[in-house]
Amino acid sequence: MSCPSPAPIYTLRGASAPLNTLHFSCNGRDTPLLFSGSAKGAIHVWNLNTRRAHQIVEGHAGSSITWVSTLQEVNALISQGRDMQICLWDLSEGRTEVMDSVWTGSVGFCQSSLLKSSPGHCLLAFAGEQTEEVKVIELPSKTPVCSLVPDAKHGMVMCIKLWQPDSGPGPLLLAGYEDGSLLLWDVTQRSKLCQVKAHPEPVMCLAFDPKHLRGISGSSEKKLSSWILDRQNNLQFQDSVMLVNPGVSQLCIRGDSKLLASAGWDHRVRVFGWKKLRPLAVLQYHTDIVQSVVFSNHQDPRQRLLAAGSKDQRISLWSIYSERADTG
Repeated sequence: MSCPSPAPIYTLRGASAPLNTLHFSCNGRDTPLLFSGSAKGAIHVWNLNTRRAHQIVEGHAGSSITWVSTLQEVNALISQGRDMQICLWDLSEGRTEVMDSVWTGSVGFCQSSLLKSSPGHCLLAFAGEQTEEVKVIELPSKTPVCSLVPDAKHGMVMCIKLWQPDSGPGPLLLAGYEDGSLLLWDVTQRSKLCQVKAHPEPVMCLAFDPKHLRGISGSSEKKLSSWILDRQNNLQFQDSVMLVNPGVSQLCIRGDSKLLASAGWDHRVRVFGWKKLRPLAVLQYHTDIVQSVVFSNHQDPRQRLLAAGSKDQRISLWSIYSERADTG
């Protein structure tokens, strides 16, 4: 059975719009930061020591922000908006200047995926202009790497995850589509490795654990589907989790592969042990759809946080570290 719901350790208010996306930046910083992207086009940079926004970045012409991340080596922020732009920002010395941008042509809500490829360089995957297209480019040069389009019709690409396997070819990319399919792509070879039908409804979100070659996906239904990647790069269904209420906006696996969090349409955040998918807690605080969940990347396990952003315009932060929960 899951534990009784604790209370958030604190909340962040002031975004004045639904929160679509969150991103922690803690390691290597004196001041831990949380970035949030709102439906009104604002990116708030929250100082987690003062619990206030010390910067507000606006550059997507008021269009909804769907994804934010950081490039720590160059102290840069990267953001994606519904204006079909991905912007690279210089945040050094208090600046908020757009250094470069990429036009995606995509009108969907698919969040981009970033993968560090070498010092100072990374790969960026994003939904392209064609309905089912995923484009991959190299940054900072913006050199095209590939365009991945399925042979069959699967509908709009809904979610993607780019990663580099420890052995074998790579990078690899997982994509979830509108018809409920998951496709695995070899980016270097520009080829599809396998596909499975994961859900009867669109794949709304997915998370992948490269260390254990295991992932999980969610949709508008009352079920999470768990699957593994075998040595032949085939996706094999492993387990499923039945939920009380339908609809999952986002899934996040903690960096130590101990915990899984889900953002629910029922206003709740659910926490599971990642190893056995055992329910650990239901976090009840928000009054509208939870649209984003993210674990902090703090090196000290006792200072790791879980943040949730909701359509109710609030961010809740939770401390769920415990030895018992980590063994789940």
